[in-house]
Amino acid sequence: MKLINFLKPSIPQRYLLMLGALVWTCAGSILLYKGFTLLISFLVFPYVEFFLSILLGILFYVFMFSKISLKHTQRIFHLTIEYPCMFSFFNFRSYILMGTMVTGGILLRKSGIVADILMVIYFMMGIPLFLSSFRFYQGFIYWFHQPPLT
Repeated sequence: MKLINFLKPSIPQRYLLMLGALVWTCAGSILLYKGFTLLISFLVFPYVEFFLSILLGILFYVFMFSKISLKHTQRIFHLTIEYPCMFSFFNFRSYILMGTMVTGGILLRKSGIVADILMVIYFMMGIPLFLSSFRFYQGFIYWFHQPPLT
């Protein structure tokens, strides 16, 4: 058991929030970049589709990702382990969801079925990921002003 704890890549609990923020920022930025590169490529009405995708991304954040990011930050604040595994900024279910979404996105892109609206999908997923990262940054900053009770 000591060997497993020795080999486990662990970090201080408060830095788990920063790691989660960086991962969400990176994922959101990649999708937004891909969305911008496709902005003119396939679109008939680029401005209409661009603003529609921004609206959908914000709605997706408000109704889904804001709750998910809040749940993850609260879970991290209430961890009882001082040095948790560095991959525990997500729970197991979220890793499965993330893997499914990444696999589905790759399959959709490679199939060419949704090539016309791929930009909308990238923005619709990139915006909520990027916005959700700010909850992790906020939690990281808050930690230094008001440490959680454990």
